[in-house]
Amino acid sequence: MLGTLVEMLSYSFMQRALLAGLFVAILAPLVGSFLVYRRMAFIGDTLAHVAFAGVAIGVYVRDGLGWGGVSPFLSALVVSALAALVIQFLADRTDAYNDVSMAIVLSGGFALGTVVISLTGGIAVSINQYIFGSISTVSWHHVRIMAALTALVGGVVAVSYKHLLYITFDESAARVARLDVDLQNSLLVVLTALVIVAAMQIMGVILVAAMLVVPVAAAGQIAPSFKASVLLSIVVAELSVFSGVTLSYTNDVAASGAIVLIAIGLYAAATVADRYVV
Repeated sequence: MLGTLVEMLSYSFMQRALLAGLFVAILAPLVGSFLVYRRMAFIGDTLAHVAFAGVAIGVYVRDGLGWGGVSPFLSALVVSALAALVIQFLADRTDAYNDVSMAIVLSGGFALGTVVISLTGGIAVSINQYIFGSISTVSWHHVRIMAALTALVGGVVAVSYKHLLYITFDESAARVARLDVDLQNSLLVVLTALVIVAAMQIMGVILVAAMLVVPVAAAGQIAPSFKASVLLSIVVAELSVFSGVTLSYTNDVAASGAIVLIAIGLYAAATVADRYVV
């Protein structure tokens, strides 16, 4: 096992993939913890599908229209952030995070992506890496971006932690205390969009939402407090990424799928431990 690990880490592309994945394992649970405890887990899946539309638009403009300077990641970020604000707008108007509203945004985003893809047959090939993830395409530039985003998101959460915590567990009281609840809600959904777009190269837009939810759900089974749950969810995500990337290397399976399946396995183990051991 040790020899296999040393061999894996001797390849530069595996070093890049593992580092990027480990940064995702910090980012996703850090933001996902607030989503899960606010019963907003569905928003991650919604924004992931909207990011697919953003990628499709970026790839079409770059490859289909020949505008080589356009980045699919930038277009995905812009489209996802706008969708996040639309969801927040709908939530403010209905005074709740309505599943129907998010389902409409989700289906609309995915439908837009499929329409854009159909405009040219060549896009379907190049867009697969964004849908399913591709560890071989992670560059050192992308790793540095992930490191910077981890520091940025971590800093924002640290500064806003008390307000986010207050709103997460008692939004009505937060409004009475005259906290800017709408601003904090908008901040949370935009951070979610940022994490999804940052993680989609290694996880793919289809599976990235799972990393926002599954590690947090696993930690929530056994953690004694919210803060402990956040920290433990990051540990679960790190173990899932490390094991999934290693399994991908040794057995030639999709890294993103392996990571999510391992995270689900850890959730099942935590559930059993909570019921029969703890």
